[in-house]
Amino acid sequence: MPTGKVRFYDEDKGFGFVSSDEGDDVFVPRSALPAGETTLKRGAKVEFDIVAGKRGDQALHVRLLDPAPSVSRGLTLRDRKPAEEMVVVVEDLITLLDNASNSLRRGHYPDRTHGSAMAKALRAVADQFEAGN
Repeated sequence: MPTGKVRFYDEDKGFGFVSSDEGDDVFVPRSALPAGETTLKRGAKVEFDIVAGKRGDQALHVRLLDPAPSVSRGLTLRDRKPAEEMVVVVEDLITLLDNASNSLRRGHYPDRTHGSAMAKALRAVADQFEAGN
Protein backbone atom coordinates (compact mmCIF):
# COMPACT_ATOMS: atom_id res chain seq x y z
CA MET A 1 0.00 0.00 0.00
CA PRO A 2 1.52 3.38 -1.01
CA THR A 3 2.52 5.98 1.55
CA GLY A 4 3.42 9.64 1.27
CA LYS A 5 3.16 13.09 2.81
CA VAL A 6 0.41 15.63 2.36
CA ARG A 7 1.69 18.34 0.02
CA PHE A 8 -1.37 20.53 0.55
CA TYR A 9 -5.07 20.19 1.29
CA ASP A 10 -7.71 22.92 0.83
CA GLU A 11 -10.59 22.21 3.18
CA ASP A 12 -12.83 24.81 1.49
CA LYS A 13 -12.35 23.31 -1.97
CA GLY A 14 -12.40 19.74 -0.66
CA PHE A 15 -9.25 18.39 -2.27
CA GLY A 16 -5.50 18.33 -2.09
CA PHE A 17 -2.42 16.38 -3.13
CA VAL A 18 -0.13 13.85 -1.52
CA SER A 19 3.48 13.40 -2.62
CA SER A 20 3.96 9.65 -2.64
CA ASP A 21 7.20 8.13 -1.41
CA GLU A 22 7.82 7.14 -5.04
CA GLY A 23 7.78 10.82 -6.02
CA ASP A 24 4.38 11.01 -7.72
CA ASP A 25 1.70 13.55 -6.84
CA VAL A 26 -1.64 11.92 -6.08
CA PHE A 27 -4.96 13.80 -6.03
CA VAL A 28 -6.89 13.50 -2.75
CA PRO A 29 -10.64 14.24 -2.86
CA ARG A 30 -12.64 14.94 0.30
CA SER A 31 -14.37 11.56 -0.11
CA ALA A 32 -11.04 9.76 0.48
CA LEU A 33 -10.47 11.24 3.94
CA PRO A 34 -10.85 9.04 7.03
CA ALA A 35 -14.28 9.06 8.70
CA GLY A 36 -14.73 12.17 10.83
CA GLU A 37 -11.83 14.06 9.23
CA THR A 38 -12.48 17.24 7.27
CA THR A 39 -8.92 18.19 6.38
CA LEU A 40 -5.32 16.98 6.14
CA LYS A 41 -2.40 19.00 7.47
CA ARG A 42 0.58 19.66 5.27
CA GLY A 43 3.42 17.27 6.08
CA ALA A 44 1.22 14.55 7.61
CA LYS A 45 2.34 11.00 6.73
CA VAL A 46 -0.50 9.01 5.14
CA GLU A 47 -1.21 5.62 3.62
CA PHE A 48 -3.70 5.29 0.78
CA ASP A 49 -5.04 3.18 -2.04
CA ILE A 50 -4.74 4.46 -5.61
CA VAL A 51 -7.19 4.41 -8.48
CA ALA A 52 -6.61 5.78 -11.98
CA GLY A 53 -8.82 8.83 -12.48
CA LYS A 54 -9.64 10.89 -15.56
CA ARG A 55 -6.73 13.24 -14.87
CA GLY A 56 -4.26 10.88 -13.20
CA ASP A 57 -3.86 8.93 -10.00
CA GLN A 58 -6.37 9.54 -7.24
CA ALA A 59 -6.16 8.47 -3.60
CA LEU A 60 -8.81 6.31 -1.98
CA HIS A 61 -9.19 5.29 1.66
CA VAL A 62 -6.58 7.66 3.11
CA ARG A 63 -5.27 6.61 6.54
CA LEU A 64 -3.32 8.96 8.78
CA LEU A 65 -0.05 7.33 9.88
CA ASP A 66 1.74 10.25 11.50
CA PRO A 67 0.18 13.68 12.03
CA ALA A 68 2.03 16.75 10.85
CA PRO A 69 4.26 18.35 13.46
CA SER A 70 2.79 21.48 14.95
CA VAL A 71 4.44 24.33 16.76
CA SER A 72 1.11 25.93 17.62
CA ARG A 73 0.12 26.12 21.26
CA GLY A 74 -3.54 26.85 20.48
CA LEU A 75 -3.56 30.50 21.52
CA THR A 76 -6.73 32.52 21.08
CA LEU A 77 -7.01 36.06 19.74
CA ARG A 78 -7.13 37.31 23.35
CA ASP A 79 -3.70 35.72 23.95
CA ARG A 80 -2.17 37.49 20.98
CA LYS A 81 0.42 40.17 21.70
CA PRO A 82 -0.19 43.62 20.25
CA ALA A 83 1.41 44.13 16.84
CA GLU A 84 3.79 46.74 18.29
CA GLU A 85 5.27 44.12 20.65
CA MET A 86 5.53 41.53 17.89
CA VAL A 87 7.67 43.89 15.81
CA VAL A 88 10.49 43.52 18.36
CA VAL A 89 10.11 39.71 18.49
CA VAL A 90 10.16 39.39 14.70
CA GLU A 91 13.18 41.71 14.39
CA ASP A 92 15.06 39.66 17.01
CA LEU A 93 14.13 36.49 15.13
CA ILE A 94 15.44 37.96 11.88
CA THR A 95 18.76 38.71 13.61
CA LEU A 96 18.95 35.16 15.01
CA LEU A 97 18.16 33.65 11.61
CA ASP A 98 20.68 35.88 9.87
CA ASN A 99 23.40 34.77 12.31
CA ALA A 100 22.40 31.13 11.79
CA SER A 101 22.51 31.60 8.02
CA ASN A 102 26.03 33.03 8.20
CA SER A 103 27.14 30.15 10.41
CA LEU A 104 25.63 27.57 8.04
CA ARG A 105 27.38 29.22 5.08
CA ARG A 106 30.65 28.62 6.90
CA GLY A 107 29.68 24.94 7.27
CA HIS A 108 28.66 25.00 10.95
CA TYR A 109 25.36 24.69 12.72
CA PRO A 110 24.69 27.30 15.41
CA ASP A 111 25.86 26.25 18.87
CA ARG A 112 23.33 24.72 21.26
CA THR A 113 22.58 28.01 23.06
CA HIS A 114 21.85 29.96 19.87
CA GLY A 115 19.95 27.03 18.35
CA SER A 116 17.75 26.80 21.43
CA ALA A 117 17.08 30.55 21.44
CA MET A 118 16.17 30.44 17.76
CA ALA A 119 13.79 27.49 18.27
CA LYS A 120 12.03 29.30 21.13
CA ALA A 121 11.68 32.47 19.08
CA LEU A 122 10.30 30.53 16.08
CA ARG A 123 7.73 28.79 18.29
CA ALA A 124 6.70 32.08 19.90
CA VAL A 125 6.20 33.80 16.54
CA ALA A 126 4.30 30.80 15.15
CA ASP A 127 2.02 30.79 18.21
CA GLN A 128 1.24 34.47 17.79
CA PHE A 129 0.62 34.25 14.04
CA GLU A 130 -1.61 31.16 14.40
CA ALA A 131 -3.60 32.57 17.34
CA GLY A 132 -7.27 32.45 16.57
CA ASN A 133 -6.87 30.48 13.32
